[in-house]
Amino acid sequence: MHRLGRRSLPLLRLLVTLFLANSSASQQPGIPEENLLVLTVATKEPDGFKRFMQTANHLNYTVKVLGAGQEWRGGNIPHSIGGGQKVRLLKEEMQNHADRDDLVILFTDSYDVLFASGPEELLTKFQQFNHKVVFAAEGLIWPDNRLADKYPFVRSGKRFLNSGGIIGYASSINSIVEKWQLQDNDDDQLFYTKIYVDPVKRVTLNITLDHKSNIFQNLNGAVDEVELKFEPTRVRTRNIIFDTLPVLIHGNKQTKHLLNYIGNYVPDAWTSETGCTICDTDLLEFSSLSKFPSVTVGIFIERPTPFLPEFLERLFTINYPSEKLTFFIHNKEVYHEKHIHTFWEKHKGKLKVKFVGPEEILSEGDARNMGMDYCRQNPECDYYFNLDSDVVLTNPNTLKLLMQQNRRIIAPMLIQYKKLWSNFWGALNPEGFYARSEDYINIVERSRVGVWNVPYIAHVYLIKGEVLRTDLKEKNYFNLDRMDSDMSLCRNLREKGVFMYVSNLHEFGRLLPTEGYNASRLHSDLWEIFDNPLDWREKYIHPKYSEIFTGGVVEEPCPDVFWFPIFSETTCDELVEEVENYGEWSGGKSEDKRLVGGYENVPTDDIHMTQVGLDQVWLHFIREYIGPVALKLFSGYHTKGFSMLNFVVKYTPARQAYLKPHHDSSTFTINIALNNKGTDYQGGGCKFHRYNCAIESPRKGWSFIHPGRLTHLHEGLPTTNGTRYIAVSFVDP
Repeated sequence: MHRLGRRSLPLLRLLVTLFLANSSASQQPGIPEENLLVLTVATKEPDGFKRFMQTANHLNYTVKVLGAGQEWRGGNIPHSIGGGQKVRLLKEEMQNHADRDDLVILFTDSYDVLFASGPEELLTKFQQFNHKVVFAAEGLIWPDNRLADKYPFVRSGKRFLNSGGIIGYASSINSIVEKWQLQDNDDDQLFYTKIYVDPVKRVTLNITLDHKSNIFQNLNGAVDEVELKFEPTRVRTRNIIFDTLPVLIHGNKQTKHLLNYIGNYVPDAWTSETGCTICDTDLLEFSSLSKFPSVTVGIFIERPTPFLPEFLERLFTINYPSEKLTFFIHNKEVYHEKHIHTFWEKHKGKLKVKFVGPEEILSEGDARNMGMDYCRQNPECDYYFNLDSDVVLTNPNTLKLLMQQNRRIIAPMLIQYKKLWSNFWGALNPEGFYARSEDYINIVERSRVGVWNVPYIAHVYLIKGEVLRTDLKEKNYFNLDRMDSDMSLCRNLREKGVFMYVSNLHEFGRLLPTEGYNASRLHSDLWEIFDNPLDWREKYIHPKYSEIFTGGVVEEPCPDVFWFPIFSETTCDELVEEVENYGEWSGGKSEDKRLVGGYENVPTDDIHMTQVGLDQVWLHFIREYIGPVALKLFSGYHTKGFSMLNFVVKYTPARQAYLKPHHDSSTFTINIALNNKGTDYQGGGCKFHRYNCAIESPRKGWSFIHPGRLTHLHEGLPTTNGTRYIAVSFVDP
């Protein structure tokens, strides 16, 4: 039989006394909410603190902030020990409540904490512990793992103390913190740990840990233990190991990005029934401003980019007072200097611009640092709007809509056409690189609409000028080792606790894929029909093309010969320039090594699409744009969209002025005018002999379509002056 020593008897009596007291406490009535005081330390008010206060106010907590406006001397948390200043401030505050046995104090971190539920649930759960003081718990020990063996054994749950969350009666908490005699930069968690692991003090002060995250959920070491529990009008964080619904969520150590994800929903920032509940709070009202804010637009052309002239012209579609816009443009690519020059010559004097060209030999990171500093150094710069050249903003109100959200950094959500590739990440992997969040597809596809706190944004974003002059005062944020410039910026922002938001409240535009763009051609955009089909259509297809299917634009000058708009003027010009740049015209000779058999019965002076590398582009164009027209005009015929002969013909009086009567080796033929009669040439046209019907083709960018074999014998009428260009395809030979 084991005997208790005399030293054990006082401890045993104390345990019995506490047991009886706790048994009595379990029968006591609930604690009134007015007997709860939330205390936190915040010497500054970063984004995390503002979120903490927003959730506290939303759930009706009374919060008193300690240390506001004071200098932080508590060390570099979370990278090293520290936090003693928090204990000192708490000690000073608790002297005001030292004799309050009825007052419950919740002392919590705030920069990386949010509330998930209200005071009633908090107090009920605290009372169920039947202890005077409850500390948060976690599965990892900090800062001195040599103390691990001194912790009491725990059969189930988290074993180690975390000082980020404490709840207890005021008099009991005072009894703990009044023992503090250390420095501000000493470690608060070590101080509390040494008290807790002392069995006598632990019992005397009646302290326990929240082993199963009933109140406090620390995310460090527990990332895989939590999930979101969606209800119609609220969202909770559930610990799936202990099946608990914590009241406070703490993103300690390297889990702040997960807390940010949780904060997009908890407690009810977004629900399936209400949608986004915080998107209309604290908005910037333009009507309340005496003048529009000044904006520096940083434009970065860091790689060969399709449709750059169109990008530059869209700068004039931004719905914002032009006198309030200043532009910083960095172009790294010599290829794009011609586009910049053309743009500037056209609009000189209309914009306030600082140009930095490829001759400066700046890295991308250095250029972005320079652009950001251009705003930072100007005290009148209210916003910095980063805009990369692969961004297509189709919403002219994008800038105003972002400003209206009144966030310190916010981006409009953009995706590549018909892809899931976007300008934000929803999560990070342990190495700090891309990981797909559970809600990424919902956000990208806009089945969930809101303003989302994310760990990474790129391509286009708006930053308040005051942020550059306070939180981002240094001149280098884009040049971390072994990181792309955008990843470097976002890493710096995360470490400084600056939240990045992405909004999908509106349709803003899209991103252009640039990886396959070949800038070695004269007009490389012509080849973008596959990678960027929307932009290709906007640039190269005639603006009246859609009217072909609604009526009124198609003409029939001869039987079964139809005339319709197909190409823009830009297409015509660029196609002619491409073939002339190639320059190897066939000369209109019958001997033709380009053909199978090497002979052409009715030769033209031409260049084949295969010769300039446009054959696959052209075939896709036929399938996408000519095929639907053929089906409408020749009802019931579904083209295969196949053509072996696609070419540009050049008619001149000196080389080849006309073409003798012939049938085409096609089911149907298209013949597109690439320049203007009367301006570029005289004469020309086509005569269909069966119907004795001759047609001129004065409309640049319009196409004839007619049957090829049997019925439509035709000839090319003489070009009497100048040079006439047409593009021809024999479809379905």
